Amino acid sequence: MATTPIQHQYDPDFCHCYGCGRMNEHGLQLKSYWLGEEAVARFTPKDEHMALPGFVYGGLLASLVDCHGVGTAAAVAATEKGGCKDEPLGRYVTAALQVTFRKPTPLGPELVLRGRLKERRKSKLVIGVEIEAEGEVTVRGEVVAAPMPASMG
Repeated sequence: MATTPIQHQYDPDFCHCYGCGRMNEHGLQLKSYWLGEEAVARFTPKDEHMALPGFVYGGLLASLVDCHGVGTAAAVAATEKGGCKDEPLGRYVTAALQVTFRKPTPLGPELVLRGRLKERRKSKLVIGVEIEAEGEVTVRGEVVAAPMPASMG
């Protein structure tokens, strides 16, 4: 799974997300990669992602936590099923999102996102996400990810 972004393994009908959808040309195009025990993504905010001069807008950071978290959940679920290489990954959606801004995130450097499974709650997965800038964790988040309901398909 590490060579293809998690989000590129979704069914094409479910690839329009503003944060991570490959079919949304105006979106952020976040790409997360499964590396065995965690998902890792890299994202460099642009000037239009500014909150105040020199710092990233918190809403963008929350969006990154959200998309990386549900992508991590999809990868965890697929790994537990043996990889599912011949079919699209199951799509997860956000049931809850919690974000803690530990310190201001500088605008300019590449951000590194790391997501890991923290807990399983029946069909829901709790994913912990950290965002690092210049080697320091500036944001911590938690995403409760649920399998996409049939009503959304």
